[in-house]
Amino acid sequence: MKTNYINRDIESVITEASDYYSVISITGPRQSGKSTLLRHLFPNYKEYSMKDVHIRDFAINDPVAFLQQTTDGMFIDEIQKAPVLMEYIQGIVDHNPERKFLLTGSSNFEMMRDLSESLAGRAGIFELMPMSLHETIEHRTDSDLSKLLYNGLYPAVCADKNTAKYFYPSYVKTYIEKDVRDFLNVQNQMQFIRFIKLCATRIGSLFNASELASEVGVESKTITRWLSVLQASYIVTLLPPYYENIPKRLIKSPKLYFNDTGLACYLLDIESSKQLDRDKMRGALFENMIVMETIKHRFNQGKDGGVFFYRDSNQNEVDIILLQEGEITALEIKSSMTYHQSFEDTLQQLPGWIKTPVTKKAVIYTGDFENSVSDINLLNYNNMNQLFI
Repeated sequence: MKTNYINRDIESVITEASDYYSVISITGPRQSGKSTLLRHLFPNYKEYSMKDVHIRDFAINDPVAFLQQTTDGMFIDEIQKAPVLMEYIQGIVDHNPERKFLLTGSSNFEMMRDLSESLAGRAGIFELMPMSLHETIEHRTDSDLSKLLYNGLYPAVCADKNTAKYFYPSYVKTYIEKDVRDFLNVQNQMQFIRFIKLCATRIGSLFNASELASEVGVESKTITRWLSVLQASYIVTLLPPYYENIPKRLIKSPKLYFNDTGLACYLLDIESSKQLDRDKMRGALFENMIVMETIKHRFNQGKDGGVFFYRDSNQNEVDIILLQEGEITALEIKSSMTYHQSFEDTLQQLPGWIKTPVTKKAVIYTGDFENSVSDINLLNYNNMNQLFI
């Protein structure tokens, strides 16, 4: 069984930021490797987990004494369970900037609210997603795409510490059905699970709250509320459309993706990679993986935003618009192993539709033949990282 640490692309960014901030905060989905990453980067910091009820009670009831246990670096895991600590940490670092704190949290809606209130300007804030293709490529022993999509990219599965058939059912029951549903105070569990499963069937589609509300049997405002919490819990991502008129980006419908294809496969009742080979959602799941790979790259640079899709009134569409330093990298995603010239059609026309310079264009597909000589690169999905700045 492999248990070796897999290096994360975000490591250099966090290490550099620690020179400038007294507090480093990492949010992200549960089981994405936040604690493991910080233990690796800062092995001398004393760790305290708020998941331990005794430690949490001490921290909440006597925060001053708790924070004075050490004057060295202090690592507090799942700090959203003891948000009062953030106010006292603010006072400590204001008077003694040399004190260092590491904070992790899995509930973005809670942690970001408390960080903005207590530690604004004092904390370097980063988001850690499940593993990227780039991070895992040297550790993968199987090149089968369906297995990759089915297994997903959570560290426990990538490091062979768990398997998809056990990891994702437990993940859903422990975190989604319990934590998220409890936070939302959902009374009808069957409705909520139906909602999540229906979201999985809409991967890569425009999000329509009214349509989902009709199928689930609730009001559209309830669907919007549920979805916002799934976003804040790092279950789903909404990809905005690209408009050079920025206000339009905020009002036009986004596309829906899951943060991990393994979780999506479980919600789609896909029980094996062989089943996925013939499933109609395979192409959508491949698109999901490539979209999330692009978003993860931004997060791993300490950045957010900058990733869009393009669709105009004539239904012309480009799968990914990546805005980097004022220039666009445009990507078309194809799950085919065979190249067709038609893959390039919208990429060829895109510069005529928008004013922003399109400096890179690529087709990301599953085949092995690659071409980086022409105006449009043809790349296997494992090598798409070379397109990023």
